[in-house]
Amino acid sequence: MGLIQLENMEFYAYHGYFKEEQIVGNKFIVNLTIETNTEKAEKSDLLHDTLNYHKAYNVVKTEMKKKSHLLENIASRILDALYDNFSTIQSATIKISKINPPMGGKLDCVSFTLTR
Repeated sequence: MGLIQLENMEFYAYHGYFKEEQIVGNKFIVNLTIETNTEKAEKSDLLHDTLNYHKAYNVVKTEMKKKSHLLENIASRILDALYDNFSTIQSATIKISKINPPMGGKLDCVSFTLTR
């Protein structure tokens, strides 16, 4: 088994509980770790023998464009879409961070992590 990690993907999106967040938007950082069998690709050096991380990035990007109120919902939708697109995933962990959330005080980010 190997781990494919897409780190610090940055998106500007319109997620949030408050109406203003869905109008103004915010910056989000997404980190994804996918555990998959890489044994065949390790020997063949062929893209079709592994999980295509460019395609995985596009799955995340597509889901980040859809408005949600909660980070939990976004994370769940992304993992659902990844499992729908890649049959070789053994497990996946996603962490979504909202930068400068509207908390009424200084806070770098708030994050949610989900593993399946």
